[in-house]
Amino acid sequence: MKRNRTLAAAAMVAALALTTAACGGSKGGTADDNAGASKGGSATAGFNAAVDKVVNPSTQKGGTLNLWSSTDVDSLDPGRAYYASVWNYERFYTRTLLAYDGKPGKDGLKLVPDLASAQPEVSADGKTYTFKLKPGLKFEDGSVITSKDIKYGIERIFAQDVISGGPTYLINELDQGQDYKGPYTDTDPNKLGLKSVQTPDDTTIVFTLAKPNSTFPYLLAMGSAAPVPQKLDTGATYGSKPVSSGPYKFKSAEPGKGYELVRNENWDPASDPFRKALPDVVKLTITTNADDMDARLLANTADLDWAQTGLSQNAQAQVLQDEKLKANTDDPFNGFIRYVTIAPTVAPFDNVHCRNAVLYAADTTALQTARGGSVAGALFGSMLPPNILGSDDYDPFGLTKGKPNKDKAKEELAACGKPDGFKTTIAVRSNKAKEVNSAVALQAALKEVGIEVTVDQYDGKLISSVIGAPDVVKSKGYGLIVMGWGADYPTGSGFLQPLVDGRFITSNGNNNYAEINDPEINGWFDQAAQETDPAKAADLYKKINHKVIDGAYYLPMVADKALNWRNPRLTNVYITDAFGEVDFQALGVSDGK
Repeated sequence: MKRNRTLAAAAMVAALALTTAACGGSKGGTADDNAGASKGGSATAGFNAAVDKVVNPSTQKGGTLNLWSSTDVDSLDPGRAYYASVWNYERFYTRTLLAYDGKPGKDGLKLVPDLASAQPEVSADGKTYTFKLKPGLKFEDGSVITSKDIKYGIERIFAQDVISGGPTYLINELDQGQDYKGPYTDTDPNKLGLKSVQTPDDTTIVFTLAKPNSTFPYLLAMGSAAPVPQKLDTGATYGSKPVSSGPYKFKSAEPGKGYELVRNENWDPASDPFRKALPDVVKLTITTNADDMDARLLANTADLDWAQTGLSQNAQAQVLQDEKLKANTDDPFNGFIRYVTIAPTVAPFDNVHCRNAVLYAADTTALQTARGGSVAGALFGSMLPPNILGSDDYDPFGLTKGKPNKDKAKEELAACGKPDGFKTTIAVRSNKAKEVNSAVALQAALKEVGIEVTVDQYDGKLISSVIGAPDVVKSKGYGLIVMGWGADYPTGSGFLQPLVDGRFITSNGNNNYAEINDPEINGWFDQAAQETDPAKAADLYKKINHKVIDGAYYLPMVADKALNWRNPRLTNVYITDAFGEVDFQALGVSDGK
């Protein structure tokens, strides 16, 4: 998925923050107090003004926040969602033991207590985490949130035959050989049979790990660790209207059309460290016409692109030629790498030389242009983004030079026994225009060396069951897969592990599209997890990154940027490095409409 870091040191800041005292937000105070005044508020917007400070700080409540998107949610179920913007959107209706602070820039990377009353008590051996819950926590129906609701919510994701598509880190950490299959087949009378998580009383939850893992607290800030009331769980359909534990609840949810959030009267602001809850209503409108959405944004009849993937090329050109319009935009690195998987499970890419040929033949300037030019991303040579500790300028295939090396590509084709080229298929989401443009650009470049590519567009809502299903990838012959990725949490494992650790391969909702399962790579992740020194962990992530790119499993296109519009009427606007996007929950509207 999906997270941004604007500074290389940000990952270290976040890791060290876990050892510091909690700084849960003020219960009252001024808008600047609650929105990161240390970064400075700004009453006057400007280009990139929201990257590291709060634009238009305000405490004004009321009105309707109008979000628009040309991409639908992948799921509203916090256990199944994996889109960055859904994780951000969940902050309206989902709470977790820990959460990323509501502050701009790298300050937003700090984990603060949310449902928990304080940071966890950690045992001397680093294997046991004990949390106490705050008082006054309720679901939207008024029922009290207990430690058992949190345990049950975590148990749901073990039922991958029912709750698929979301992150599975907690399964890897907590199963520990039990082979737990989730609450739906649980023989425990209370459906709480996961042994590594205990709830000695309603306000205490204890996690016991098999071995120390310094990144474990990050996993508890994901929606997959959110509480779910067992009596209201509808299994695979829970995402049609999830039960709120946050300041808003769903009034309506119509996939493909839109979603409306209204205030949750059972949310207690005194228990919440950072959420603003300023608008009365939050509307998310789904459209199939991205150009129409951009026109609405520039006309200020829409407030923000929910997907935060940037204006279309035509709208970008209009904005960048007008300083007044440009002043309402931000263009930060968002922590994503946009890439093409070269699948070794699909012939002839089971031969590394055929994979090498694709990397040498790629016209990376054309790929960058397809995504919108330099404003949309910088050429990049490997698979660890520049704002994650451990990233470097490693570029063995010369991708940052911006032009294909046809001679080397032909040498590699000869070495893999395909001197005249071959045929393959590239899979791309039909509702992602920049990805479709990238697929067409790569198709043209590969044709120059004899590789014939068929572009197969699929419905992006079906990502888990199409490119996320290894059997489907093989049956459809998807040798190339266009995708983008950002860190699930701000370390090298948060970015790379779902993409390259063989233990993360699943039959549905898979993100390791190349199906890399290298014992050495898997072992380096384990070593890094036990490192309490972020710099030493970063050295291991660097080794993983180098081995992955040397194996030619991925063609990185750009280190992503996104030129996004913000309506001047919006208040409390800032980019949080936790999501690489505007922090939705902080937003208000100045005109009360």
